[in-house]
Amino acid sequence: MKPARERMKEMDQEDNIRIVVAEAAHEKYVDTILETIREAAKKRGTGIAERTHEYVATKMKEAKAVLALDGDKFAGFSYIETWGNKHYVTTSGLIVHPDYQGHGVAKRIKDYTFTLARIRWPHAKIFSLTSGDAVMKMNTALGYVPVSFNQLTDDEAFWRGCQGCCNHNILEEKGRRFCICTGMLWDPDKHHGEPTSLETFKEVMRALVLRGIE
Repeated sequence: MKPARERMKEMDQEDNIRIVVAEAAHEKYVDTILETIREAAKKRGTGIAERTHEYVATKMKEAKAVLALDGDKFAGFSYIETWGNKHYVTTSGLIVHPDYQGHGVAKRIKDYTFTLARIRWPHAKIFSLTSGDAVMKMNTALGYVPVSFNQLTDDEAFWRGCQGCCNHNILEEKGRRFCICTGMLWDPDKHHGEPTSLETFKEVMRALVLRGIE
């Protein structure tokens, strides 16, 4: 068990971290976000779908991204994409800076993006394609279930996003039926009326209203 002083320090650090719906002013963090994602992929030895600076910045401007900040320091990030005429939604690119890992930041970001997706696209199926055990555990807690890839979107734009992954050849060789990643799906028809965290719901709604987004 960690010493009490060290545990108290970690709790104080967690309390200082704010989770926000990203906006245009947060573009200054994009390069740090992309570098953190690349370094994490190298460390895990897994592939990632590469995104450009412009792509991530656009997500921020469209209120389709969530940022974790410790004051002005970058702590974590995730973004949202819509597919198949908004019938499907993904929460993607979840990353926590190494300095803030082990403080529950990933779960807070995941809860925020999940809530944001449910508010903005209440009838969409939310899915995840991941090779990370931690993400799969968080997905399961939210009600996602493992599914075959044919139950995910057939939007070609989504699957083209996998081309930047080092495992893309496996996906193609298997006829896009499966890959290193696990497909997980949250279907609103099977979770009708289930609430999200009330506090998170209020925070996300407030952020959207202030930006004139319904």
